[in-house]
Amino acid sequence: MSETFTTKESSLPATGGDTAATAARQSDAEGVDGGVGLTALLVAAARAIETHRHDSLAQDVHAEHFVRAAPASADWPVRIGQVPEGDANPLWGRFARYFGLRTRVLDDFVLGSVHDGARQVVLLGAGLDTRAFRLDLPSDCVVFEIDREGVLAFKQRVLTDLSAAPRAKRVPVPVDLRADWVTALTTAGFDPAAPSVWLAEGLLFYLPSAAETYLIDTVDRLTTGGSALAFEAKLEEDLLAYRDSAIYTATREQIGIDLLDLFDLGPRPDSAGHLTAKGWSTSMRTPFEFTRRHGRGPLPEPNDALEGNRWVFAHKPGS
Repeated sequence: MSETFTTKESSLPATGGDTAATAARQSDAEGVDGGVGLTALLVAAARAIETHRHDSLAQDVHAEHFVRAAPASADWPVRIGQVPEGDANPLWGRFARYFGLRTRVLDDFVLGSVHDGARQVVLLGAGLDTRAFRLDLPSDCVVFEIDREGVLAFKQRVLTDLSAAPRAKRVPVPVDLRADWVTALTTAGFDPAAPSVWLAEGLLFYLPSAAETYLIDTVDRLTTGGSALAFEAKLEEDLLAYRDSAIYTATREQIGIDLLDLFDLGPRPDSAGHLTAKGWSTSMRTPFEFTRRHGRGPLPEPNDALEGNRWVFAHKPGS
């Protein structure tokens, strides 16, 4: 459920060469209309549904416009009232509410980090994220959105049609995360010597273990004291054990997205422990903890595809 990255077969640190370049071009051409790009539309539809709820956890007035603008999702619901079963629908009810809750929790994380002094926000696999437009960020804050050119171009077309204006400085960084995104990010103005807050929202479980470790090490290298990182992890030993869960089944059957075909099914690294060993303070939480805190959202159920989901919050102590 990325805000987007790439297909698992090629999600590796860049090594250059014609094969990688060809794969990147194919990925750009795909945009949001196929593969992992479709999951950005799924999350946008979930944010749209959340926005129109009477007890909304997060507001995103742009989300439904992304959904309507893409042929692949043009007929998806953007309000729970458009779903015949309503909240009883596993996809547009429980799963969409999960994404709404995740949006709220990570919104709060970004705002808290900015309150503590970070003025650079980095969105890894930004997809259709609109935090630069939604959140009450200081005018001297810069939001760097890293994603493939095709995804960011689609996003910009929709935002331009809406005459949307960001609340902080927004800097799209159109680069595939398999390429030299570090150079692209620093060239775009990112300052490793200044505190920053990073989000890898719905990203890491699409990556092979080595690629995840590379990304975490790179964030550590690019951050100074006072920086923060939040990411989503999955702890299941066997993801396929949940193949017939209500959420995965409904997503497959109703909108044709087979999440388990997109996830990397290999063993996952202990990225939270890796950061702790590097001196970060980390905490790992279940989404259900935040459901109870906010009084709405998913709760555990049998054969639950969300059972192994964890949200990790990490802070790099100041010097």
